[in-house]
Amino acid sequence: MTTQVQSQSAYDVIVVGSGAGAMAAAVVAADQGLSVLIVEKSDKYGGTSAISGGGIWIPNNHYFAEKGGNDSFDKAFTYLKASTEGKIDEERLRAYLEYAPRMIHYLETRSRVRYTVAEKYPDYYPHLPGSLPGGRTLDPELFDTSLLGDELNNLRKPSPSTLLMGRIAWTARHAHKAMAREFGWRLMILGLMARYKLDIKWRRKTKQDRRAALGSALIGSLRRSLMDRQVPLWLRTDFRELMIKDGRVAGIKVCRDGQMLTLEARRGVIFGSGGFEQNQALRDKYLPQPTRAGWSATPPANNTGAALEAGMAAGAATDLLDWAWWAPTIHVPGEEKPRGVFAERAFPGAIVVNGLGKRFVNEAAPYLEFGDAMYREHQKGGKAIPAWVIFDAHFRFHYAMGPLMPAQVMPDSRLRKEWLNSVYWKGDSLADLARQIGVDAGGLESTVKRVNEFARTGIDVDFGRGGNVFDRYYGDSNVKPNPCLAPLAKGPFYAMRLDAGDIGTKGGLLTNANAQVLHQSGEPIPGLYAIGNTSASVMGTSYPGAGGTLGPAMTFGYIAAQHIAANR
Repeated sequence: MTTQVQSQSAYDVIVVGSGAGAMAAAVVAADQGLSVLIVEKSDKYGGTSAISGGGIWIPNNHYFAEKGGNDSFDKAFTYLKASTEGKIDEERLRAYLEYAPRMIHYLETRSRVRYTVAEKYPDYYPHLPGSLPGGRTLDPELFDTSLLGDELNNLRKPSPSTLLMGRIAWTARHAHKAMAREFGWRLMILGLMARYKLDIKWRRKTKQDRRAALGSALIGSLRRSLMDRQVPLWLRTDFRELMIKDGRVAGIKVCRDGQMLTLEARRGVIFGSGGFEQNQALRDKYLPQPTRAGWSATPPANNTGAALEAGMAAGAATDLLDWAWWAPTIHVPGEEKPRGVFAERAFPGAIVVNGLGKRFVNEAAPYLEFGDAMYREHQKGGKAIPAWVIFDAHFRFHYAMGPLMPAQVMPDSRLRKEWLNSVYWKGDSLADLARQIGVDAGGLESTVKRVNEFARTGIDVDFGRGGNVFDRYYGDSNVKPNPCLAPLAKGPFYAMRLDAGDIGTKGGLLTNANAQVLHQSGEPIPGLYAIGNTSASVMGTSYPGAGGTLGPAMTFGYIAAQHIAANR
């Protein structure tokens, strides 16, 4: 639609969305002397970024180099070309690898954002050339939320699963140490609990931890950085359509407080408002079946694809619309969204089976590949949607799974009664458990017998679980010979349903190396930029490492802001 712009308010740059990429773009644009407005549909800022792990995948970063790490542009480029299988424009790959280290150095030196390197967190595809066993993923430092003042009330709250005891902030490094049961993990947890308990002045105001971690830390630090720059962020402001004048995107229409407003963007509009995973109609149109918005681990009623549809209406090209950032999820009654199951699948003593009672994937595989395997198996008739994670009493005592904390901390008697036969199922025998969940009993018993032999030898002949550095990252370092394999032998036995969920869609508006949205003709649409999940991922159908979503979102936000400033 072409509409003459009659602005009620004007800015140099308007950013749609308030996730990490959007906020990073706004910070950089403001530093370039541009007037900036952020508009956010929800009554909370931070989007999916705020409930994420907050990690960013930044090859050749200065944090790793300062610790003596050995990385390079060429190594990372070799790895990205291999993981994206030549399907992504090399100019975009080069732009990402060139500007990602600059972006995080910029934010560290000029904003409140603080990271440190996760030296032990390996790339997701250790078998590919150019991969590293650690050093490319950066983990947010804890952030003091008292710096936000009243704006803390508008920050999207983290998922309970990302907090220690559902309340205490801890970094991904803390969580890994506890999950892998590394030396000193119990003392570390006691220290975190003591820090929280002794902050008496803060706890008189709220039970929420003063410190934020993971995605909350990232978003909190970015929001404080925007406050330092007096950049306005409008909540409850719903983007409706692009305004185009003389072939150039010149602004947007929004609905705010029930009133339609026309906002002029003199230099550019940056879409950073997420994907379309909460729009069931678009899921049905583009994603593999079956698909449900209710399986997604992202905030309900947000990420509905409005920016995608507006870009397409303006003639934009698209790519990867049939892909999402797959992640298996568990539904917990009473919670606003399902919980993603990320690390727990690698713990020894739990397996995942289809409706035939058979394994179909390496349980410790990256969550993108795990979700893709669910669809591939289901399409072959393997009844893998839903899939079922199965474990025994020994696993239940020692390890967490979804909302179930280890029984040594939270025995079955302390679990919510409504969770039985909805969140978890329990049987005295494998046959009894199989009957309850509708899985073939013979297939399940045969699978468990086979896996128990793998646990004895330490070699998963079928899927190679625990056979690489990524698998072992979340394994139990005390379990030998394979930290990801243990027998299922002690009743009662447990099952939990895994849905084919996601942490966002992967496809979107096609962009170039400057984050400019491309028309179907191949030329940039003047004045329009897209980053994060609104754009087709620079990672293609791959997920090269932890932070492979937020890293590109923030990097191309940085690039977009710089490009707008350089072409004013």
